[in-house]
Amino acid sequence: MILLASAAIGQLSPAPKAAVDQLIPWLLNEDQQLRGVPFSEVIFDTTGKKVIRFDASNPVDQRMAKAIAAACDETMKRLNAPGSAIQNVGRINEVSSHFEDSLRELLNATSGLSCDFPLTAEGKAQRSGYPDLRIVDLESKRVFYLDPKLYAAGSRDSSFRTFYFEPKKTTSKVRDDAVHFIVGFQHEPRDGSSSPSSMWKFTRWVLIDLSHFNVKLKAEFQGSNRDMYRPEAIVATSAK
Repeated sequence: MILLASAAIGQLSPAPKAAVDQLIPWLLNEDQQLRGVPFSEVIFDTTGKKVIRFDASNPVDQRMAKAIAAACDETMKRLNAPGSAIQNVGRINEVSSHFEDSLRELLNATSGLSCDFPLTAEGKAQRSGYPDLRIVDLESKRVFYLDPKLYAAGSRDSSFRTFYFEPKKTTSKVRDDAVHFIVGFQHEPRDGSSSPSSMWKFTRWVLIDLSHFNVKLKAEFQGSNRDMYRPEAIVATSAK
């Protein structure tokens, strides 16, 4: 009797919602949107690693900031030159890798430092994703992450997305307790012509301590062409 009653109650009770059915109402509730989340908490909760605040009174931090400043000055000088490889690049999005390469070379050549592209949790080299560079102070063994960004003059107050972090276990490149830096390089607009005035020209840089950085979550559902154009989904097509 007890077993029969339990079975009947089970049939009358609503089935538990699937995970997606619970997720979507939560996303639609604007009161629950994640805004102003400290980046340091995101890093710790997804990687277990601490974002260390830059300490201007610490000799190691001072040494690192000085080295990065020198590398940024030289990088900007190199890439602003008329013969620089970036002057043949049409889109600003394709220029950033040149900044990464130059900073890596200069910082790795700096006495007392090593700099390379950080490895993923699986031990693989990966250029895409945050962060771009991993710097080690060889004396203290402390780690500093550096991520170069490019921005147009006058756009520093823009609300468009310029930074993203995708939390994944296998491809995460944050593997150390570290100071996290963004270095932003400002460039003048380019008119696209072949005149000298159309050259990429970078005018300043600024180094940012991400321990003060807040981020927000923007949820979106994605699909690729492979997902859309499946044979079983095609209803009609042109004759050719």
